[in-house]
Amino acid sequence: MSLLKTLAEKPWLPPMAGAGFAPPHGLIPSAAGRTALKFFIAVASVIFFLLTITFLSRTQYPDFQALAGEPWQPFSNTSQLWLNTAILLLASIALRWGVVSSRQQNLGQITIALVAASLFSMMFLFAQFAVWQQLYSLGYFVSSNPANSYFYLFTGIHGLHLLGGLVALARCTVLFTTRRDCTQLNRGLALCRSYWDFLLLIWLFLFLLLTLSSASYRAIAVLCGF
Repeated sequence: MSLLKTLAEKPWLPPMAGAGFAPPHGLIPSAAGRTALKFFIAVASVIFFLLTITFLSRTQYPDFQALAGEPWQPFSNTSQLWLNTAILLLASIALRWGVVSSRQQNLGQITIALVAASLFSMMFLFAQFAVWQQLYSLGYFVSSNPANSYFYLFTGIHGLHLLGGLVALARCTVLFTTRRDCTQLNRGLALCRSYWDFLLLIWLFLFLLLTLSSASYRAIAVLCGF
């Protein structure tokens, strides 16, 4: 009997992980969600990094004309881009407020935070599209200059990532309205908050990268060995 008992043991499982053991509610999904988000952020970071390398290399070709650095260039005045940045920052702040409110189980503040985060995120997308329209009206078409192409590409990919985040946020909102489970909502909003923080950092990087002058690109290219 002792031999059979020894053979039946499962030392690779945690204590009490037998047939009748159930993990605490949400423990595994929460851990899986964090792991999936970290993996997705890592993949997205690699994509933006590789695009940045190709962009910096492309800046050294004669046909590349920077979008900033001279008074007549479109991003010599970056006030619209700063406004867009503020909108995305407000969306990130709203999600942080939502995480705190869900931890405190304050239903009123949760509702306001969810609505604010969604509205500010959609406002950011519309504001980015307005920048596209402004560039297009000034004659900065996709194919007329490599700098134009990369601006549309970078901001388009960033916008698609934000749209994906809005889908996840909408799912959290629907689950909350149907179940009123603040604990589950807190886990979902914590993931959304981390993702929005990541998108905010990416946008700040793109803002800096895409509004440099030609001289700045040359200096960076020399430092990078292009």
